[in-house]
Amino acid sequence: MALLLGFLLLLELCWDTSALGPLSSTKGSDGLEFELPATNYETKDSYQAGPISVLFQIVQVFLRVVQPHPFPEDILRKILQKKFDFSTDYDKIIYYEIGIIICAVLGLLFVILMPLVGFCFGLCRCCNKCGGEMHQRQKKNGAFLRKYFTVSLLVICIFISVGIIYGFVANHHLRTRIEKTRKLAESNLKDLRTLLIGTPAQINYVLSQYTSTKEKAFSDLDNIKSLLGGGIHDQLRPKVIPVLDDIKAMAESIKETREALLNVNNTLKELKMSTAQLNTSLSDVKRNLEQSLNDPMCSVPPVATTCNNIRMSLGQLDDNTNLGQLPSLDKQIDNINNVLQTDLSSLVQKGYKSFNDIPEMVQNQTTDIISDVKRTLNSLGSDIENMSEQIPIQDKLSDFIGYINDTETYIHRNLPTLEEYDSYRWLGGLIVCCLLTLIVVFYYLGLMCGTFGYDRHATPTRRGCVSNTGGIFLMVGVGISFLFCWILMTIVVLTFVIGGNMEKLVCEPYQNRKLFQILDTPYLLNENWKYYLSGMVLNKPDINLTFEQVYSDCKENKGIYSTLKLENTYNISEHLNIQEHSRNLSNDFKNMNVNIDNIVLLDAAGRKNLMDFSSSGVDTIDYNVYLAEMGKTPTKVNLLSFADDLDTKANNLPQGSLKQSLKNNAQNLKTIHHGQVMPLEQSMSTINQSIKELQHKSSGLRVKVANILSSLDSAQDFLQTRISSVIVKESSKYGNMIIGYFEHYLQWVKISITEQIAACKPVATALDSAVDVFLCSYIIDPMNLFWFGIGKATIFLLPAIIFAVKLAKYYRRMDSEDVYDDMENGNIGFHRHHSTQTV
Repeated sequence: MALLLGFLLLLELCWDTSALGPLSSTKGSDGLEFELPATNYETKDSYQAGPISVLFQIVQVFLRVVQPHPFPEDILRKILQKKFDFSTDYDKIIYYEIGIIICAVLGLLFVILMPLVGFCFGLCRCCNKCGGEMHQRQKKNGAFLRKYFTVSLLVICIFISVGIIYGFVANHHLRTRIEKTRKLAESNLKDLRTLLIGTPAQINYVLSQYTSTKEKAFSDLDNIKSLLGGGIHDQLRPKVIPVLDDIKAMAESIKETREALLNVNNTLKELKMSTAQLNTSLSDVKRNLEQSLNDPMCSVPPVATTCNNIRMSLGQLDDNTNLGQLPSLDKQIDNINNVLQTDLSSLVQKGYKSFNDIPEMVQNQTTDIISDVKRTLNSLGSDIENMSEQIPIQDKLSDFIGYINDTETYIHRNLPTLEEYDSYRWLGGLIVCCLLTLIVVFYYLGLMCGTFGYDRHATPTRRGCVSNTGGIFLMVGVGISFLFCWILMTIVVLTFVIGGNMEKLVCEPYQNRKLFQILDTPYLLNENWKYYLSGMVLNKPDINLTFEQVYSDCKENKGIYSTLKLENTYNISEHLNIQEHSRNLSNDFKNMNVNIDNIVLLDAAGRKNLMDFSSSGVDTIDYNVYLAEMGKTPTKVNLLSFADDLDTKANNLPQGSLKQSLKNNAQNLKTIHHGQVMPLEQSMSTINQSIKELQHKSSGLRVKVANILSSLDSAQDFLQTRISSVIVKESSKYGNMIIGYFEHYLQWVKISITEQIAACKPVATALDSAVDVFLCSYIIDPMNLFWFGIGKATIFLLPAIIFAVKLAKYYRRMDSEDVYDDMENGNIGFHRHHSTQTV
């Protein structure tokens, strides 16, 4: 019952702190993070006795052997219900306690018989009986018996010494644990005080985090231009921007086409002029050669053959191109100039601007809605601030702090008395251990003196002083054993009965939670309450709230709200009402009306401009004709080769005017090649590349323009017919983001209050400290080890007395001895010889 009251007290200390639950760390979207500061407690949740725990386990194994029966649940239930009748149920107690009873009875027999045996033994020795006669008979196995008695007594003394060591260790351990009781109590009380004081701070901290949530929401509301407007803009971008980019590229293409046409047309004119000049120069050379070939020497063989060959090759000195027949590009240039009168680039920029103004339009149209949402959020903040006043905790905390202070005062006032009594207990235990130590020291001294002082050649009446002293030490040990062993056994029996029952009835069932299961028996502690704890805490005894479940939850550091199932008295979900607040915010966002219907990507003038460009005729130019002419060489023959050949033929002619004239014309041809043909070839190559580029630009022009106009119509139609759905989608997404902040915050508040705030681990730790640590580990375990060690030593005193008495006969100096006479004559006999020693 004391355990029950202690447990209930600990629960009561934390009772109304329980409207909430433990610390949490939750990270929401967009970096909105909530985290409660951790609470640190001093008391460790587990206790380790250290190396001495091995000895404790040995004692526990011994108790399981002595007391193997299961925990008497039925008996304890009857006792708690005050239905136990000793006259009818005593057999159950005897059956459960039979092991302890047998051991206690044996101990009591030891207590009663040992003084009687000692008294009778003393009287017997005074009558020169029981080894009291100072005469030792000679035996053939006397040496063996002496060694046997010596070894046996030594082994028994070792066992006694081990028991004494157990006693010393247990006595010291118990004293040191009692000295640590103050620190243990203070740390537990401090942890409970931290729990009670920290709980309101945790509640206020959780509720104060609404400010961070509201600031984040207000920031996003003020930034609606980029969040909502930018979202709508990003959704429309893939459909709109490519079209505007194509139109912009087409505007640049129109300008580039005009430049290319002008370049080709001007270059073509220059080529025509250069070609005409080349024809004139070639005609002059050709005419000069014809005149030179009319020289009279050309009629004289073999010069005539050379002249004929030159005359026949003069037809190659002609222009190889027909550039003059190529049509002019003036018409197409005029058409392009007409197209460029409309600034398509400027029209495209207007389309860009109209599209990029969407975020600004959204911001301008949502000013009133944003104000309404902010008012709703401020109202929600007021409700959350008022919640801390609705939680019934602040008024009662001071009372529980007072309970803790009173408990601490009580401990500080009575702990010195406990320590004083413990010092007496420690002194008594020390005396007991020292008394046993004194006995075993006499035995050890007797063994040492008797063994090292024994002379096997000396007769019993002539044994040495050292050997005789050893025997006396042994008998002194026997005498002290008879005098005090019954007192020692009395102490052992008392501590055994108390410590053994405490271990089996309190410590062991507490550790395996059998005690909690018994306390959780329906209608046990109160006949009208099915579950006592729920009736006491919640005033609802039908709710399944058990001691074992509360203890387990507290051991796992769960919040008291969920541990004590306080939702049955204070439902935090109803007070937070997340769905209602979300619905209010959602209604505000549903009233958001964003109208974007005046976006024009390209007006009619821009469309007409594109159509005019597609019909400008640039794509109908026969570029192959131009490329064919530009691919020809300016002359039919290579003028350098022709000039070299002419120069070679002239060198074969005799000296004269003909030879000189041919050489001069050959030099003129070379000059024409370098001065006119090579520049002309370069210009033709350049214009050939320009024509190819122009051909590439104008290739499929009508199709390109048609595709652009089709994409433009599609994008414009999308803006007119589908933009409303995009606005609704993005508005819903934006509203859900804002609402999500508060849903996330309110959910975190709910989780924190129901599961984490006021984590009751200090309660379970305090209960463990009171029962498992202080009572069982600090007191019962050392007490059990003490009686185990002292009892072991005391029991071994009985065989030690026997062997010590037997052995003392071989060490002490006798008054008389057996003497053998007439050995020479074969007469065997003996007579008693008295020594002169007086003992």
